[in-house]
Amino acid sequence: MSNRKRPTLRDIAPDAYRAISGIETYISQCGLEKSLVELVKMRASQINACAFCLDMHSRHARADGETEHRLYLLEAWREAPLYTDRERAALAWTEHLTRLSSAPAPPADRDRLADSFSPLEIANLTVLIGLINLWNRIAVGGGFHLEAA
Repeated sequence: MSNRKRPTLRDIAPDAYRAISGIETYISQCGLEKSLVELVKMRASQINACAFCLDMHSRHARADGETEHRLYLLEAWREAPLYTDRERAALAWTEHLTRLSSAPAPPADRDRLADSFSPLEIANLTVLIGLINLWNRIAVGGGFHLEAA
């Protein structure tokens, strides 16, 4: 691996970076719980195999008080009794929207969202999922890798 620093989106397309960062700011202030936001970002990043984003969001989640136990079991959230109904609905929605081309969202999962989220929260959650999928594609497509420890 080269020691040369890769240019980032911020370096190459600063206007695009500012626009995406504006959505990130909106999400951070939209009222969704920080813990939920980080779980959604981590689950999408697991699906997209984005090590860069997984590292960053696991650090953010821990800093906000998330437990190691819940982070370790996130990929098996359906089988683990550690997540609330609200988190489960959000994680199912994350998986459906992240895998949209291969697994469209079944009506039951849309209904489950409405049991736990207001229409505005569903809209914000959907924007959040689209946003982390965009960041994953920027990181993976841009070749951003973790530095060896």
